[in-house]
Amino acid sequence: MTTTPLTSAKHDSDCASQLWFTAPFQVEIRSAPLPTPGPGDVRVRSLYSAVSTGTELLLYRGQLPQSMALDSTLESLQTSSHYPVQYGYACVGEVEQIGDGVDPAWLGQRVFSFQPHASHFIARPEQLIAVPDDVSAQAAVFLPNMETAVSLVQDGRPMLGERVLVLGQGVVGLLVSAVLAQHPLASLSAIEGQPERQALARHFGVQSVCSPAEANPVHQPALADADLIYEISGHPEALNLAIELSGFASRIVIGSWYGNKPVSLDLGGAAHRNRLQLITSQVSTLAPSLSGRWDKQRRFDVAWNMIRRIDPTQLITHTVPLHEAGALYQQLHEQQPGIVQPVFHYPDP
Repeated sequence: MTTTPLTSAKHDSDCASQLWFTAPFQVEIRSAPLPTPGPGDVRVRSLYSAVSTGTELLLYRGQLPQSMALDSTLESLQTSSHYPVQYGYACVGEVEQIGDGVDPAWLGQRVFSFQPHASHFIARPEQLIAVPDDVSAQAAVFLPNMETAVSLVQDGRPMLGERVLVLGQGVVGLLVSAVLAQHPLASLSAIEGQPERQALARHFGVQSVCSPAEANPVHQPALADADLIYEISGHPEALNLAIELSGFASRIVIGSWYGNKPVSLDLGGAAHRNRLQLITSQVSTLAPSLSGRWDKQRRFDVAWNMIRRIDPTQLITHTVPLHEAGALYQQLHEQQPGIVQPVFHYPDP
């Protein structure tokens, strides 16, 4: 696959730098006038933004359904994936200017916001989440992925003494494993092909880790008859492996978003009689069984607490300036080893 080189506009202290996806395998850094906040708005100078190696890579490859909003629940991502488009949803920065009518307490506050990759952005205070004083800016970029991990665990409802299996140890898979390791399970296993991620899974408390090629319950007894399985690999074929490793009435939580990649399921074998529960899980909403007592703020509070306990900054393997985005996305596309969580950083102008 040949790619068009990253293009960038000249940047100075009076301009904002923005990352744009302009076509499959093409990104640009565009320069825009530094925005001035209007009444009720603030301007945030970005410090770090995390790159999604799942959804964002689908957008880079042109594998997102163009009829769908990038995220119907986030105001900054309600556009479709038609190019050119901005993307990103894990930005941490500092409020450097406020508009009329904004509480002065926001000025200088470190904040998280679901915003595309950019050196500066305009937002309303209700679009910002104050970063707790005891959480670093690098750790705060994990808020959405940690919230996703908390949501996945809640949707699976792990029980005391259950055998749990996680397929895929990308960032979300590793965070799910780390949260599950807090539970009194009979066993916690994972399937992951990359040695670096296997090592991280063990570090976070997974007891048994093997590659997809080794995922045979005859040779890996810990995988047999799992009570609860999470499919978070991003590979559609992994769903059939989840079904193969399930037992009677097992629960399979599907956390992957496959984009426009087709999914073919083998439901004609043991799955037909095993009364399997296939549960689709997505963090944009809360499960109806929780919504009477839970809201987004309560789930965010749990996510912050898990960030404190787990320290996800251990997953950051690449910290690069925005102008190196093109090379980074190509490395992700080529599945170069050693990449777990890439982060863009925005040095002072």
